[in-house]
Formats: sequence, C-alpha cells, structure tokens
Amino acid sequence: MEASMTKRAAIKRQTRETSRDHGVLDSRQFMEDSKVRRLPTHAGWSPYPSNDDRDQAYLKTLKPKSEGQAELMTAIDNHNLVLALGPAGTGKTYLAVAKAVEALEAGKIGRIVLSRPAVEAGESIGFLPGDMEDKLAPYLRPLYDALSDRLSMKRVKALMAEGLIEIAPIGYMRGRTLNNAFIVVDEAQNCTYVQLKMLLTRLGWHSTMVVTGDPQQSDLLPGISGLTDVAERLAPVPDIAVVRLAEQDIVRHPLVASMIGVL
Repeated sequence: MEASMTKRAAIKRQTRETSRDHGVLDSRQFMEDSKVRRLPTHAGWSPYPSNDDRDQAYLKTLKPKSEGQAELMTAIDNHNLVLALGPAGTGKTYLAVAKAVEALEAGKIGRIVLSRPAVEAGESIGFLPGDMEDKLAPYLRPLYDALSDRLSMKRVKALMAEGLIEIAPIGYMRGRTLNNAFIVVDEAQNCTYVQLKMLLTRLGWHSTMVVTGDPQQSDLLPGISGLTDVAERLAPVPDIAVVRLAEQDIVRHPLVASMIGVL
C-alpha cells in the first residue's frame, strides 16, 4: 500500500515538472485526484498560440460621416492648399488634424505646424502667465483635443519636444517658408485679409496647408474678417480646393444643426 502511494506521488510530481517546463496542460493531473489544478503560467503558454505575435496596437479608422466630409478628405489628399469653410460641428478642424497626423505617421511630411489666431470670443481674459506655448494653450485647446484623439497626450508631448509638432503663432509667421510640413490654420475667420495673405504665402515645397473657418462666426468687428474674400478669390485658381460644408455635414448633437438653421 505504501509503495503504491509513493509511486503515485512520484507520477504526480513528474507530471507537475513536465507541465511547468514545457508550458502544457496534462490531463493526467485530473485523473489522479479530484483537486483542481492551476493553469500553467509559463511565459510560452497561450490558449491561442497562433495569436501570440498579433499586434496589440490599434489606430482609429478615419472615415467621412457625410458627403461634405468625404469631399474635404479627398481635397486634402489631392491638393496642397485647401480652404474648408462651414458651420460649427462639421469636423473641419478634426479632419485637418487627423490628416496631418496620418501624413506624419506615414512619413509623407516631416512636421506638423498648427496655427490659430489668439482672439477671445467676445470676452477678454487678461494677460496669461507662462511662455509662448502656455499663453497660446487656451486658444489651441481644440487642436490639442483633435491631436490627443489620434495620438496619446504622452506621444503628443514627445513629438512637440522633438519639434515634429510645432505651435506657430500667426504673429510670428512673417518671413517663414514651411517646407515638408502639414500646416493647419484653424479659426481663420478671425484673421484679417492681410494676415491670411501672409499665412497662405508661407507654403513651401512638399507641404500641405489646410485653412479652416466659419465665416458666420467671426469674433472680429464686422467687415474685418478676410476669410470670405480670400475664399472667393482663390476658388477659381487651379490646384486650390475650396470646400464648403453645410448644415447636413454637422456631426455634433442634432440640435446643433437645428440651431445653426435658425440663429
């Protein structure tokens, strides 16, 4: 009787060692007694060995949600200068930034340049502390939101530290030539005609510029915004795309489209 128990213990010990060494589950463990065995925790074991090398990363697929958005995405792919005009909520800024990230990740351009006029929406908040980026941060929040939706904030900060994502105030753009870059000029309805002319002529070789804005929501005094005039003048120019989005392209809450129609 004692010899039989010793033999059985030896078999169980050998079975445990084999399972631990080879990372396999031996059914004999369950035939020896009724105790439940822990699954092997060996690094090489997997219930689906064919999936061990699968890529754990993912990237959100950029798909248009309306005909206007599809037109804008096609225009960005096929033109170096695109003006996207339309009401709030049509995805102008998001699509422009998403396309910029897509181009950077694919190695088509060397950097992303983001620019936006520092104009308050009818309410002055006074002087802001910090350096240039700190002062511009509240105005560039929509661009950061779009960036963080396509990239993690940790990666955004790393790219900014490397100079691959640049914050460029409109006031400091004079005299620059932006080569091998994807430039996004947001809230262009708050730029004057002179400012827009200066910004548009910064376009360099192997670069794409997308200018977004809503001519109906300018925070400047009436008649000062130059976006509408610039868009009308550039519309007939070959190789420049002027995409006009409408209420049916709004992808925010349905009430936004209803309000835009009556306000």
